[in-house]
Amino acid sequence: MSGREGFVRRYGAIYEDSPWVAEAVWPGAGALRSAPALAGAMAAVVDSASPEQKLALIRAHPQLAGRARMADASVREQSGAGLDQCSGQEFADFQRLNAAYNYRFGFPFIVAVKGLSRRDILDAFQTRLDNDPETEFAEALRQIHRIAAFRLADLFEDAE
Repeated sequence: MSGREGFVRRYGAIYEDSPWVAEAVWPGAGALRSAPALAGAMAAVVDSASPEQKLALIRAHPQLAGRARMADASVREQSGAGLDQCSGQEFADFQRLNAAYNYRFGFPFIVAVKGLSRRDILDAFQTRLDNDPETEFAEALRQIHRIAAFRLADLFEDAE
């Protein structure tokens, strides 16, 4: 499969459950020959999206250490950070913090977990709960861009 459909199939999940990002990049995709170039183009699409689209993108992300169905990439990322191996206390901490964060901000806590331990993630949760909503909205998008860059780097590495 080639063309637009193939491009969206390959890159549509880079931004969690938001293929509209890849669809918007498609017209200029031929010039994007590296993971950083494609990451920049996709980030620009998100950055120029409406606040409602951005909020929907943020809300498309799963809770950390949750049991809900999530994209394969999210499963791998969370597993890589050991979130599938939480102790009973850690799991309870994640559930408590997920609920507090969602209540405060109206969307799930998002952090690029690659290279982080469970303790690092729990500490980030605690710290970011003190942010004001505008700061946290921007931080969630920054983390989503980091996640997308990691996913693209993995895809390009696998293709070599």
